[in-house]
Amino acid sequence: MPPARRLLSLGHSYVVSANRRLAHEMSLVGGDAWDVTAAAPLYFHGLRDLWPHTLEVHPDEPCPLVPLPAYLTRHVHVFFYGRRLRNLLRQGWDVVHCWEEPYVLAGAQVAWWTAEGTPLVYRTAQSLPKRYPPPFNWAERYAMSRAAGWVCSGTTVAGNLAKREGYADKPMSRIPLGVDLATFRPDREAGRAVRRELGWEEGGPAVVGFLGRLVPEKGVDLLMRVLAGLATPWRALILGAGPLEGRIHHWAAKHPGRVRVCTNVRHAEVPRYLAAMDVLCAPSRTTPRWREQFGRMIIEAFACGVPVVGSDSGEIPHVVDGIGLVVGEADEAGWRDGLAALLESPARRGEMAERGLQRARDAYAWPVIARQYLDFFGQILDHRTP
Repeated sequence: MPPARRLLSLGHSYVVSANRRLAHEMSLVGGDAWDVTAAAPLYFHGLRDLWPHTLEVHPDEPCPLVPLPAYLTRHVHVFFYGRRLRNLLRQGWDVVHCWEEPYVLAGAQVAWWTAEGTPLVYRTAQSLPKRYPPPFNWAERYAMSRAAGWVCSGTTVAGNLAKREGYADKPMSRIPLGVDLATFRPDREAGRAVRRELGWEEGGPAVVGFLGRLVPEKGVDLLMRVLAGLATPWRALILGAGPLEGRIHHWAAKHPGRVRVCTNVRHAEVPRYLAAMDVLCAPSRTTPRWREQFGRMIIEAFACGVPVVGSDSGEIPHVVDGIGLVVGEADEAGWRDGLAALLESPARRGEMAERGLQRARDAYAWPVIARQYLDFFGQILDHRTP
């Protein structure tokens, strides 16, 4: 039997234990063929994509975890790792997987310190054709000159980068995000318990849910207007935090008893709250600087057996892909009609829920995702020029 291939997977988001799930699953799926190690910052402050976190460590993690000092972590574009990373990257890896964007300084730092000849694979989520100012354009150019390949999670990112200098001539694999089917699963009793905790009686109007950052680009303001204009009875459960909290609470006060806004629900509690929803809405809207890169909440809803209505922003139509409803991101009349029809048809919601659950099992379960990553890494190793 050939020796196990040594894989290092690192990223700043790995400071959160749940975000290391890919590394964990690659270790389990890889068996004796792959020896996987994860690396993460000791602390990451974050600003938009993460709350401040000290490295979460669990003794039963299936692969080794290497803690790394990191600096200037308030701003993801300019943070960098300490010199311990250089020593780690020189330890004879067969593949280095970097869950950092190539254009951020940490991404270029990984390229600089990865041993010559070691395949380096980035995971990127850039869905817009942005041009970066120095030094970020230099970082991207250098990082991709060292890269052996790249991974993205969806069609929009692939289409954006496939012709971009530095990416076009490198192997690429389109691999979606994953979902934990043991945690995110249909659970009617949990849903009923959450409704009771929220002060809602069982048997009331259907619950329309929203899960995400409370920012304009996530479209929660459109959802509020749509709900306010519906003749069909409804209740609304909004999960998230952000600058629009005040506006949402003000709107909720106009609909007493019908709206619950939960701004402090941790990710581990999300499955219970999804189970309390009859429909999840993902009304994201494109801006000049942003469009939806994937929509993790959609596959989490699929796994929980919750039907989805999503906008046509970015990757959402490709993730929904016939399983739920897709409505134009600015089409308020379309949102009202589509949501009303779904709220009035429990049978249709049930059919959509079953199809979403099957899609989660077939396409988004973590073992499925991990195998795709390992297959791509294996292809890169097998096709290297001697």
